[in-house]
Amino acid sequence: MYRSRIVEQVIRKPKAMTGALRRTMIVFAVIFVAMGIMISQGFMLPGFLLVLLYFGYDILSQREYEYVLEGTRLEIYVILGKRYRRTAHILELKDLEVVAPNRHEKVAVYRKGEGSVRLPKYDYTSYEENTPYYTMIITEDREKLKLLLDLNEEMLQAMKKMYPQKVFLA
Repeated sequence: MYRSRIVEQVIRKPKAMTGALRRTMIVFAVIFVAMGIMISQGFMLPGFLLVLLYFGYDILSQREYEYVLEGTRLEIYVILGKRYRRTAHILELKDLEVVAPNRHEKVAVYRKGEGSVRLPKYDYTSYEENTPYYTMIITEDREKLKLLLDLNEEMLQAMKKMYPQKVFLA
């Protein structure tokens, strides 16, 4: 079998009130710093702490995911604030149990509220309404996991070619 490398970048949609919260933090930081300059230096500390909080929130609220399928290995990376990259999972597809669309019957037993099997769930989707996402049940370090992924057609076809009895398409 030849070695191939398929990379997919998924950008998570920001939540509804993210922009309003950022603007509010900036306004309060400016007000506190201005009050520290005009009234009392005691207001400077909360102003600077709000600026630090803003930068921390900015980094943690912008999430992107990168899926890399290389041969039979799937790597999932989390990119925070478009600067900081960390490895979330390194998965061997030989430990794959099933990959199917979220509402498929093969993953019904793992569904929240309806299913009978509870697994640790990791959501690496974009939250876009028109993007279908897939549920992957796989074992990593002797622990079975449920992953929610936005897999593109090329990656799905490559997995289907390797494991036709375990990968189900929409």
